[in-house]
Amino acid sequence: MKRYDVVALGELLIDFTENGTSAQGNPLYEANPGGAPCNVLSMLTRLGRRTAFIGKVGQDIFGKRLKAALEEVGIDASNLVMDGETRTTLAFVETFPDGDRDFSFYRNPGADMMLRTAEINMDMVSSTEMFHFGTLSMTHEEVRNATKAAVAAARAAGAVISFDPNLREPLWRSLEDAREQTAYGLSQCDVLKISDNEIQWFTGEKDYDAGIRKLREQYDIPLIMLSMGKEGSRAYYKDLRVEVKPFLQDNTVETTGAGDTFGACCLHHVLTYGLQNMDGEKLEEMLTFANAAASIITTRKGALRVMPGEEEVRELLDR
Repeated sequence: MKRYDVVALGELLIDFTENGTSAQGNPLYEANPGGAPCNVLSMLTRLGRRTAFIGKVGQDIFGKRLKAALEEVGIDASNLVMDGETRTTLAFVETFPDGDRDFSFYRNPGADMMLRTAEINMDMVSSTEMFHFGTLSMTHEEVRNATKAAVAAARAAGAVISFDPNLREPLWRSLEDAREQTAYGLSQCDVLKISDNEIQWFTGEKDYDAGIRKLREQYDIPLIMLSMGKEGSRAYYKDLRVEVKPFLQDNTVETTGAGDTFGACCLHHVLTYGLQNMDGEKLEEMLTFANAAASIITTRKGALRVMPGEEEVRELLDR
């Protein structure tokens, strides 16, 4: 048995989410710890998995609070690097009436994009059952090199590679650059979590199944999970295609972290059953649990600190 179930590398930042208005009518923002890889790890930790994070934050009030948040939820933060020169990345999140969001990033530069290969604990990377990453640690050359070095080390150690593109257009110099790095992730992963808009963007296909077919023709990815928001989710595995309806909530406030929660639950099931041992029943169980957990997180502000536990998810499933 390896030391960790899942190690993730990537961005850790502050999500400033709207939370009411002041007496003067100005919007109030709540500083929530965020960043997709750590949201994934937080949910996995709630499900009893051993997790660790690799990344960089500023040696500032936000960076210190983020480190404390990771330790609070049980994520190993021993390879979280504190940068004394570059500030922690910030994101301001505008939430629309339907719960969807738009992001304004303060990251030029941000500490997360300053991670270097020499700062990565490769022993940690080699000591995990699964390694998870996204594209935001590949927007700039040096951190891109660090990410790819970690992926190579994880693969060499026999880890299952998990990838979530998590496209954020404002953070890229061009969408062609984003496409190139997404293609790299697709070429490396054993498990892919991709959203409806990302599959359409990358493949140019409006129909999701057509997009997945095009993806599978080019990349050998054993398991693909497609999140479709209010339409639910699908899993593609060998010759199987399984679709599960969503759990829609009347009290949804925002969708921040929903995709990360969904993805984490899927990884939990992969770790439970083994990537080679999935079947239609297990895929349906996986998607149903993941959809339910994702729906719970949409009723809360932020994600990393407020992930649901397994009991809470089971309660929703039993209703």
